[in-house]
Amino acid sequence: MYAFEYQRAKSVADASSALAKTGGKALAGGQSLVGAMKLRLANPGTVVDLSGIPDLKGIKKNGSGDNAAIVIGALTTHAEVASSPVVRQAIPALAELAEGIGDRQVRNRGTIGGSIANNDPAADYPAAVLALGATVQTNKRKIAADDFFKGMYETALAADEIITSVSFPIPKKAAYVKFPQPASRFALVGVLVADTRGGIRVAVTGAAAHVHRATAIENALAKSFTADAAKAVKISSDHLNSDLHGSAEYRAHLVSVLASRAVAAAR
Repeated sequence: MYAFEYQRAKSVADASSALAKTGGKALAGGQSLVGAMKLRLANPGTVVDLSGIPDLKGIKKNGSGDNAAIVIGALTTHAEVASSPVVRQAIPALAELAEGIGDRQVRNRGTIGGSIANNDPAADYPAAVLALGATVQTNKRKIAADDFFKGMYETALAADEIITSVSFPIPKKAAYVKFPQPASRFALVGVLVADTRGGIRVAVTGAAAHVHRATAIENALAKSFTADAAKAVKISSDHLNSDLHGSAEYRAHLVSVLASRAVAAAR
């Protein structure tokens, strides 16, 4: 690990100002950033710790009917999302997704905001944000899910922009199914299928350089929301990942298979 300066922010404004002045990195749960720093894959001159900002924590339900949404503070841990009665009742797929992230230690330290901001190609939360049509609230603006994820480890966030919360519209039904890499429990491929108020949305993580929507499966499910319809879609292996864990062709096959399982499990 390289030498760095540590600052503990007392407010979102304080953190944003420190990031703007130093060009440093924000530290949430540290499950992504600290690991990268230990491996010398990241070398921020300054680390700005957000953990002392209570306004960034919490889970609540806003609105009612078609306008109902679950709002989750950026520093809320995976374990808190997984065990939340509010989440489990409104969006069980989201609670189950959080429950399958990493191991118990990771779930008790890692945060939803940190995961989304890092945008790891195989992370689980980006699939939920994209498939559920969530809105990412920052200290400066609101960013729609379709506009947030830009590329491998790349998002729409500016250098001094901080995620404060994520708002998930409550879907009619949804489910997330992943094929985990056994050691890390990251998704070799993960698929979240959601029947939302705006239509069918299907997001895929782990298969490509970043999370993306599987429009071919969305179109098939719009006509027939059945497991067979999803499984029948042939996904192109072009631009999919190929590594020691699985070829691009294998991942392409998994996308359709996991999508069909998600449809069958959706509730």
